[in-house]
Amino acid sequence: MDKNNIRKATLGRLPMYLKYLESLPQEENSYISAPKIARALGLGDVQVRKDLGCVSRTGKPKLGFKTDELIESLKKHLRTNKTVNAVVVGAGKLGRALAAFEGFSQYGVEIIASFDKREVVVEDDQTMTVLPMSKFDSFCRDNNVQIGIITIDEESTQQICNQMIQAGITAIWNFTPYPLKTPEGILCKNENLALSLAHLSNQLLIINQENTHGNT
Repeated sequence: MDKNNIRKATLGRLPMYLKYLESLPQEENSYISAPKIARALGLGDVQVRKDLGCVSRTGKPKLGFKTDELIESLKKHLRTNKTVNAVVVGAGKLGRALAAFEGFSQYGVEIIASFDKREVVVEDDQTMTVLPMSKFDSFCRDNNVQIGIITIDEESTQQICNQMIQAGITAIWNFTPYPLKTPEGILCKNENLALSLAHLSNQLLIINQENTHGNT
């Protein structure tokens, strides 16, 4: 299966499989079955088989998957063999939190710098050095940055987006409330946190109403 077609829920479980397999004693030509992995991780056999079937077609009846080959397949789909560099624009609370989050590395992404409109270099022990936007273009080109993350809350979001594209960035993760216009070939993911929370709240309200009616 093409890794681009892997469901988000499945992709979210791949690091767990990889961590478990790497914790096992590495024996030459060893095999491991989906039921054994399922028991160890508290998951269902069918779910594990489907998840692993998305990344590897080498499973054998009664034997399972060859452990070392499965580990390599998981690393390939998680891109741990090839790290993609990313930068954050916006050194506010959200930007600092994203820059400090270590979980991105499990999916082959490393945030290597933060940028802000301030024209001075700020040393931030909690995350990383915050660089001024005047250094943005040269830094991104020198470090082959492919992903840009926008966390500012200003109407200049589109300008920042354009600057990212000019610097060679081809994928943008937008946390601002402003929709972006990007040319063909540029990936853009808009993450509206307020809308997601509103949707969750609405779903909770529906469940509470159903429970109330069910008890009457």
